Amino acid sequence: MDYYLLKWIHILSSTILFGTGVGSAFYMFMANRSRDLPAMYFAVRHVVIADWLFTAPAVIVQFLSGIGLLYTTGYGLSNIWLVWGIVPYFCAGACWLPVVWLQIRMRDLVKSALDNNTDVPLSYWLFDRWWILLGSLAFPMIVVVFYLMVFKPD
Repeated sequence: MDYYLLKWIHILSSTILFGTGVGSAFYMFMANRSRDLPAMYFAVRHVVIADWLFTAPAVIVQFLSGIGLLYTTGYGLSNIWLVWGIVPYFCAGACWLPVVWLQIRMRDLVKSALDNNTDVPLSYWLFDRWWILLGSLAFPMIVVVFYLMVFKPD
C-alpha cells in the first residue's frame, strides 16, 4: 500500500479514536452531572453505540495501519520512541475495555430506573467514579502517543 495512503488512514483513524473518545466522555460526564435520567440514558446509550461504531473499528485500524507503517518505513522496536508509544497505546486500551463494560452496565441501570420510575442505584455512581478514573488515566496516555508518533524523539 502507498505510504501516504497508509499514513492518511492512520491519522484519520487516530482522529476518529481521539475525537469520539473526548466527545463521548464530555457528553456522558455532563449528562451524569445533571442527574437528569432521560439525559443520562440518552448520553450513555449513544456512547455505547459510538464505541461499537467508531472507537472499536478505529482501534483495530490504528493497530493494523501502525504495523503497515512500520513495515513500510522500516522502523522497528530498536526505535525507543516507538516502544514508548506502543506501551501507553496498550495501557489506554486496557483502560478502555473495562470502560466499555461499565458503560453497558450504566446504560442498563439508568434504563431500569427510567422504566421503574426510580432513581439509579448507588452502584451507578460507583461505576461513574471508575469510568472517570479510567478515562482520566487513558486520556493522557493517548496524548503521549500522539506526541511520540509526531516528534519521534530519540
